Amino acid sequence: MAFSELLDQVGGLGRFQVLQMVALVVPIVWLTTQGMLENFSAAVPSHRCWVPLLDNSTAQASVPGALGPKDLLTVSIPPGPNHEPHQCRRFRQPQWQLLDPNATATNWSEAATEPCMDGWVYDRSTFTSTIVAKWDLVCDSHALKPMAQSIYLSGILVGAAVCGHISDRFGRRLVLTWNYLQMAMSVMEWTSARARALAMTLNSLGFSFGQVLMAAVAYGVRDWALLQLVVSAPFFLCFVYSWWLAESARWLLITGRLERGLQELRRVAAINRKRVVEGTLTTEVLLSAMQEELSVGQAPASLGALFCTPGLPLRTGISTLCWFAFGFTFYGLALDLQALDSNIFLLQVLIGVVDIPAKIGSLLLLSRLGRRPTQVGSLVLSGLCILANTLVPYEMGALRSALAVLGLGGLGAAFTCFSIYTGELFPTVLRMTAVGLGQMAARVGAILGPLVRLLAVHGRWLPLLVYGGVPVLSGLAALLLPETQSLPLPDTIQDVQNQAVKKATHNTPGPTVLESTHF
Repeated sequence: MAFSELLDQVGGLGRFQVLQMVALVVPIVWLTTQGMLENFSAAVPSHRCWVPLLDNSTAQASVPGALGPKDLLTVSIPPGPNHEPHQCRRFRQPQWQLLDPNATATNWSEAATEPCMDGWVYDRSTFTSTIVAKWDLVCDSHALKPMAQSIYLSGILVGAAVCGHISDRFGRRLVLTWNYLQMAMSVMEWTSARARALAMTLNSLGFSFGQVLMAAVAYGVRDWALLQLVVSAPFFLCFVYSWWLAESARWLLITGRLERGLQELRRVAAINRKRVVEGTLTTEVLLSAMQEELSVGQAPASLGALFCTPGLPLRTGISTLCWFAFGFTFYGLALDLQALDSNIFLLQVLIGVVDIPAKIGSLLLLSRLGRRPTQVGSLVLSGLCILANTLVPYEMGALRSALAVLGLGGLGAAFTCFSIYTGELFPTVLRMTAVGLGQMAARVGAILGPLVRLLAVHGRWLPLLVYGGVPVLSGLAALLLPETQSLPLPDTIQDVQNQAVKKATHNTPGPTVLESTHF
């Protein structure tokens, strides 16, 4: 591609790319804390019904002094399914007979209980305040928590639906300034082909560090409102320095904005200390070098082109399915760490720690095995880890947590793969539209993911069966995608079609030719 040659001249992996990478990874780290925030701001603390004998000083004054809090709890709250105090029911009247050492479970009946008519009392030893405790999202209202998560993720869906297309029309930097969902792809278009996978992997590692950072911040800040403020404030700084970020010169040139594209290329050459090249870059050089791309690239690109242009519908459908599988399974599991019945701060750290070698390993496999095998393997293996949890007894919490963390690590590797793979499957004129469509599919999956947890009323294994089955099926579907390793990044739709023709020609055996020569 002509632009690849221009990028090599101004520096495809130099000081500019390093600065651009750092400037984009920092908000990625904080962006991850926003996604994982509900594990802590919406944590469900231990709770029981409010009862006068325990929580009203006037009622307590009439109780004989020999009775302690444990005795009062026994006569006020029935035992729950796990033999702990029931979280959603209380006795209508104190059951004093239960203080008899010979009392058994038959000494009271379900008819003697009632729902929590006067509210709940929450354990604030771990979290001083959560949205669950503030708005009583427990018992009959417990379904409102995953619904709130889905509503939050619906807002991101709207952004994913429109920002990719807007980025292809009005530019990467303008949209990036207001929305950091598209940041990783801007790095790809400023990086040489040999360092493209490394750049995308470093970006995805920002999510891994964000997981660890979220645990650290939440451990220190236990109030949900203050925690929300702490993880949101850094974006003001990101907004300020985002105006320094360079617009994608590749996009500028392909869409006919030659002067601005020339300015950005000269700027990159200056930052990378390519002074000689900076002086030789002119409009005539650009027109001569990119004559074919500019003539083809003027055709307007739209979302419909992803589904109607020969060679693109299959790529669009399968890549979108892979994005959906990631969002569906990752958010379904990662936003419900309490279900693993372990220390959620430690689990959050482990998710980030395991994510780092998983993504570095995926980078190595991408260069050794190729894009397609790595994509397939990461999705299938993550799904199998999750499916294995359906066979583990609920009491084996450590093993269940380990399998869940490994499954999420596999999804992290899959995210790295299709972040790179999607960009290489689609041309520049449609790349951000394709990424936006993929992100939209991921957000649809993320919206549906938390709601699947409601199936647990029919069996604890049922949500895990769904969460594990989706990535396995999408991974197998990825076998139908073409391999893009070592191929130049396509700029136009014609480039994609030319790649398909070259592959078909390469795979078709030619006629056998016998050459006659004199002995």
